[in-house]
Amino acid sequence: MSLIFTAIVVFLFILAIFDLIVGVSNDAVNFLNSAIGAKAAPFKIIVGVAALGVFCGAAMNNGMMEIARHGIFRPEHYTFSELMVVFLSVVITDVVLMDMFNSLGMPTSTTVSLIFELLGGSFFMAMTKVGGTVGFQDLLNTEKALSVILGIFLSVGIAFFFGMVVQYLSRLLFTFNYRRNLRWLAGLFGGVAVTSIIYFMLIKGLKGVSFMTEESTAWIAANTGRLVLYCLVVSIILMQVLYWLRVNVFKVIVLLGTFALAMAFAGNDLVNFIGVPLAGYSSYLDFNANGNGQYDTYLMGALNEPASTPVYFLVAAGIVMVYALITSKKAHNVIKTSVDLARQEEGEEMFGSSGLARSIVRFSTTTANAVSRIIPRPVGRWIDSRFNQDELIMVKGAAFDLVRASVNLVLAGLLIAFGTSLRLPLSTTYVAFMVAMGTSLADRAWSRESAVFRITGVFSVIGGWFITAGAAFILCFLVTMVNHFGGYPAMAGMIILAIFLLVRSHIRFDKKKKSETKDTVFIDMMASHDKEEIWQLLAKHICQKQLALLDFAENNYMQMTDGFINEDLKRLRRSINDQNAERQMLKVNRRKETLGIRRIEEAKSVVKNTWFHLGCNSCEQIVFCLKRIAEPCKEHVDNNFNPLPKVCVSEFLAAREKLILYIKEAKLIVSNETDEILDPMTYRGKDIKKELKQLRKTQLSRIQQGASSLKISLVYLNLLQESQQLVNILDDLIHATEKLFDPVARIGTDEEFFN
Repeated sequence: MSLIFTAIVVFLFILAIFDLIVGVSNDAVNFLNSAIGAKAAPFKIIVGVAALGVFCGAAMNNGMMEIARHGIFRPEHYTFSELMVVFLSVVITDVVLMDMFNSLGMPTSTTVSLIFELLGGSFFMAMTKVGGTVGFQDLLNTEKALSVILGIFLSVGIAFFFGMVVQYLSRLLFTFNYRRNLRWLAGLFGGVAVTSIIYFMLIKGLKGVSFMTEESTAWIAANTGRLVLYCLVVSIILMQVLYWLRVNVFKVIVLLGTFALAMAFAGNDLVNFIGVPLAGYSSYLDFNANGNGQYDTYLMGALNEPASTPVYFLVAAGIVMVYALITSKKAHNVIKTSVDLARQEEGEEMFGSSGLARSIVRFSTTTANAVSRIIPRPVGRWIDSRFNQDELIMVKGAAFDLVRASVNLVLAGLLIAFGTSLRLPLSTTYVAFMVAMGTSLADRAWSRESAVFRITGVFSVIGGWFITAGAAFILCFLVTMVNHFGGYPAMAGMIILAIFLLVRSHIRFDKKKKSETKDTVFIDMMASHDKEEIWQLLAKHICQKQLALLDFAENNYMQMTDGFINEDLKRLRRSINDQNAERQMLKVNRRKETLGIRRIEEAKSVVKNTWFHLGCNSCEQIVFCLKRIAEPCKEHVDNNFNPLPKVCVSEFLAAREKLILYIKEAKLIVSNETDEILDPMTYRGKDIKKELKQLRKTQLSRIQQGASSLKISLVYLNLLQESQQLVNILDDLIHATEKLFDPVARIGTDEEFFN
């Protein structure tokens, strides 16, 4: 039996390594999003600074893992075997749950997941023990769980409000051209920011480090005011000197803030990753020393005693966390969600629209209009001048500027430190995220074009926090139940299942990332401020996407007609699924290109807009046309009706070949890879339509003569009719594209086309 429990402890530590990797991948957003979003330094330097902070925080942790030992349950009422089942279930659940959120790119709280996993597992065990003189209140500490829920609401409201207010004032002070006023404010602002970060490290970051004795902590608490004052004076002088030396003080603030938050995260949240395995290890050592082999009766009251973790465990945890931070692709995925929601410029939105978001936007717009009518016009014009985004100083490819990044980090640190001093359960994850959202709103990054998407994204993330709590409780409850009733075979099965899910998730995520192509043309287009360059990039983007659409049309048309002729239901279903995906892609591309055309010269935009939208409509109509062909064909084959007669197949294949050739010619025109003047209204298109029309007449004649089945004839006639319509749409697309890229084209010069 001892061997079995030894194996459980070993597996706890193996799973702890996985937990460290997936946990850091999710929590990295807390301290990396501001620096990466503002491109305060090269990516490797940012990650290096964060890695140093993470390692220092982990290695200097004093190893107090109280929440995992007795923060949620009363260990004196649980036996050794019961707690080992709970600990194993918690770690298994945490690994799988965190990895799921990482794959989705959703930031969540490792503290919430740990607490509710412990609550779910111990709650099930309590159900098996409650009775007689022992009640739930004797077995569980539910106050901690309630404080976490309260922390979510407090963090969301407080962080968002102060983020909005502080950033608004900061922008009024600095404007988007922050360098203009920096010579007067560099020392003062930098000094206050650095002092705030150091204060945060004193209160939060150094709270759990190993070299901090009770006397040191008490001395710092007694002299905090004096330390802050001295630090403020030194920081102001230092920041001003750095500015005179042509050092960007905002970059210093951002990197220092990143280090401080990373250190505090590792020092305080390390328990979320290794606390449970270490509690299991402590239980194992205590049982071996005092349990006399009575694993089903020996109570674990020893977990109520404080215990320090050996330093080699802390150093090892720090190394794993640094490795995860540097190598995790899923960490980049989570960071991308937070950065995109806070992005200054409009661009591709990750989230859709929701009814709640639309209602909030309408209410906010009405309120803003009412307030603007109250504010005197001179004041309004002055405020607008401070928010002139044409003066925006931002590194190419960045999501926002250094001013906002500094405010994000400084304010997040201050709020967490303040909350800690007042014993308010403010979460690092929640505060960091909501501050970033509040500052982006104050910076007018949420325009009417993007607000509904951003608000939907914020609510999705907040909803995910509550889902984390519920999912953690329920999943751990179920896993504990399986492990309890199933015994050691069930435990082994759960461990294997967890590792399998992690490996499968990693493989799927890698495949997904490889299949995704980064839209670099669009990114460059939105980053550029040269209107002519924007037009060139926009033209390139339109060309690329239209070529991709024509490639899709060619392949999909071949796929579904082959599926119809050969009665291949799988191929027809696949073609319909591809059409649905292409429709969504077209919507995304149209929005991207609309954002681009709004940023070119107004005179050119007036001319090009019409042809651009006609081209977009033609692309959408191509997909609709393909769908109108595929669905009747799929229904016919799915019902196992008569196949298309061979005579119809042979005559259709000849026409199809010409249509496919016409699509290839259209691609040449769109890509401008031919010197031949190909007028879409010439014999090429006309001949194909003429041939398809003749095939329809022939088939109608067969129906009149009773030489063909009515069901197959109707599907075949629909195929011919929609193929003819497809040629018409291709004509429109070619015409619109030629006019769009024609430097002398004018609206209204082609009356025949509009009529």
